[in-house]
Amino acid sequence: MATKTTGAKAATAASKVLSSKDTGAASKTAAASALTQTSSPKETTSARAATAASKVLRDGRTSAASKTAAGSALSQAKGKK
Repeated sequence: MATKTTGAKAATAASKVLSSKDTGAASKTAAASALTQTSSPKETTSARAATAASKVLRDGRTSAASKTAAGSALSQAKGKK
């Protein structure tokens, strides 16, 4: 079970990403995951969202807001066992 939640800065960034028409699907997936975990420490990032977040962080063309949201989502992913 995750004990982290998305902070205010990352939630604001995720909201901006989701409302942008120019943002790609991977960024929106990661942002949606981060926003879902704003006040719910029991939620964790799914494998699909974690993969999308990783893709966003490795892409040099993504915005700072996308990377902030993706970083938050990835930090709340369940670790492999």
